[in-house]
Order: sequence, then structure tokens, then C-alpha cells
Amino acid sequence: MTSPWARRLVASLVSAVAVAAIGFVAATFVLMVANQLNAQALGNITTYLGWPALSAFVLSAIAALLGGYDRRWIAVVAGILVGLVSTFIGEIVLFSTLNVTLSGAAWGQLFTLLISIELPFWLAVAVAFPTAGYAVFGAVEAQGGPTSRKIALVRIPAANLSEGLITHIEREAVDSELADKQWDDYVAALSAAGWQTVEVASADRLADSVFAEDTAVVFGDTAVISRPGADERKPEVAGTEAALRAQGLRLLRIEEPGTLDGGDVLKVGDTVYVGRGGRTNAEGIRQLRALVAPLGYTVVAVPVTKALHLKTAVTALPDGTVIGYEPLVDDPRIFERFLPVPEAHGTAVVVLDDETVLMSSSAPASVALVEDLGYTVIQVDISEFEKLEGCVTCLSIRIR
Repeated sequence: MTSPWARRLVASLVSAVAVAAIGFVAATFVLMVANQLNAQALGNITTYLGWPALSAFVLSAIAALLGGYDRRWIAVVAGILVGLVSTFIGEIVLFSTLNVTLSGAAWGQLFTLLISIELPFWLAVAVAFPTAGYAVFGAVEAQGGPTSRKIALVRIPAANLSEGLITHIEREAVDSELADKQWDDYVAALSAAGWQTVEVASADRLADSVFAEDTAVVFGDTAVISRPGADERKPEVAGTEAALRAQGLRLLRIEEPGTLDGGDVLKVGDTVYVGRGGRTNAEGIRQLRALVAPLGYTVVAVPVTKALHLKTAVTALPDGTVIGYEPLVDDPRIFERFLPVPEAHGTAVVVLDDETVLMSSSAPASVALVEDLGYTVIQVDISEFEKLEGCVTCLSIRIR
């Protein structure tokens, strides 16, 4: 398996080749047509375009490595800059090889070339970078990704954890020291089950940052960066994004005015149930549907009015059976297979492998029910996080 940065380097180089080649071929074609397909003009055309094409390759690769494809709008801006700057650098190098002194007249000629002979080239590069380059980069970077690994991203509780948001329950005092111990035990349980735990950079003043799951949703080699529905939680996203990028995942994102919390997203096979509630809006669901459809997933919207998130009310066992606490579920008929559990805190399971799940120890009857179905259940005490409407799923982002 190649490292994330090796894949990113290869993706940057391959996409740079595509951008430079498109610019060169497109500009050559336009200029040949302008010269009435005169074969004698081809030599002069390639002379003028050769150095800009090489510059475009180098600058495109650098831009990709530095995050030029992290967002579509960044790719658009980067494409324009790469097109213009590479053309200008190419012209300067060409003049140097021809021993042309860069006098005032020469600089004027440079700018004239930029809006005449070189115009088709840099326009083609500006268009190719956020289109063909973007597609090639994403496809290559995804190859050999982390699907064979089991990684859990976790985030240490903030100092002001007790100030975390609540919506559907009464506020209770949170024991921060106990919460820290419970978080350590949660991370240890994941590690003991064979998961590599990776800490997202701490955010000591973001009270809800320990609930990392809400900031991103992973689909194989692709991560969708969320846009939390609570304004107080939007700053949490930056740390998660950096951690996911370090793991080599391809990053997509929910954009304004869409909102989406990862806790509202339940994946069951190639079906993605998304809760429409207080934190996730219709536009967020629409954007997620458009983002994951090319990955082979179907999004099913689910009303959520009785709980903070969809996965507060339901999660799924390894065989795809959806389990939930019926008083918190708006309509169990939405799910293909639904099994009620007897306790509110028994709704959440983290699937560790095909035979093992992680559950809260505060739901013993639900644990017994799942064990009776033939699963091994690892129990953890997360009572302090449950006081903030947290559960075992929302304390980590799983990459598998």
C-alpha cells in the first residue's frame, strides 16, 4: 500500500501532465486553424508553446500538492493563475534562449504575446485545471487508498466540555475528570479491537469537538467534510479536514447554505440514510446525494424530530439490521429491517468487524439483545458524554 503523500504526489504529477497536455494540444489546434492549417507554421507554434507547457506542468503539480484541488473554487482560481503565470514564465524563458534582452520593448512584446499567440494556451490551461485536472487528481489519489485499514479519528475532550450543546434533554452536571477517563477507555477499547486510533488536533475551547463524527462522513477513500448545523460547531471542521487529508482521503464538502452533521448519516451497505432534523437541512441532504451518487450510494432522507441526530435514534448491526429505540424513531417503516431495542442508550453500535460491536454499558438489556443475536459486544462507559446527547458512534470517525 502506498503512503498518502506518495499517492498525492503521483496524483499531482499525473494531473499536471493532463493540464499541460490539454493546454498545448488545444492551443496548437487553434493556432493551426488560424494559420489555415499551414504545416510550416507548426514549427513556430510549438516553439512558442513548448516552454509555457513545461511551466504549466511544473506549476500545476505544485498547485495540486499545495491543495489546489481541495475545493472546486480554489481549483478555478488556481487554474487561472497557473495559466497566466506559466505562460509568462514560458515567454521569458523563450526570450532568454533566443538571447533577447528584456528591454522595455521586449516586455511590451511579452504582454502582446500573452493576449495574442499565447491566449489560447493559457485559457485552455485555466479551463483544464479545474475540470480535467480536478477529475484526474481525484481518480489517481483514490487508487490504493485506505480501505484495507481500520483507523479511528478521535479528539480529546475540550476543557469546557460541560458547556456542550443540548437540545432534547435536561442539562446535567458533567464530571470533566471522569469524562477524560471515559474517553481514554473508549480509545483503548478501539485499539484493543485492532483499530489504529489517530488524534485530531485538540480544540480546547470548542466544547462539542470531542464528538468528531459530526464533522465528516467517510465513504471508502472519500471523505465528505460536513457543515455543522450549529454555528458554534463550524470551527471544528478545520482540524478534522487536516487529519483526513493526512490519511490520504479524497475530500469533498458540504457548502453553504447546506448544513449536515455526520451524526445524521447512517450507512447501510450502499444505502445512506440521512436525518432531516435540527442540524441537517434539505440543502445539505441534496448536496450529499449529488456527492455520493457517483460513488455508488443512494441517499434516503429520514425525518428526525424526536432526537438530536438520526444516529441518536438508530444505528445498524454488521448484517445491516437497523436497531433503534422506538420512542425516538419517527417512522421505523423507512428501514428495510428494523429491530427495536429496550433502552434509549442502546440504539448506538460501532461496528468493529463482522462479528463485534461497541456499545454503551448504560444499556445492559440492549447489550444482551445484541449478544443474543450472536454478536460479541464490547462495552464502554460514556455516561458523561451521554449527558450531552453523545453516544459511542459520535466519539470517532471510522475509516475502513
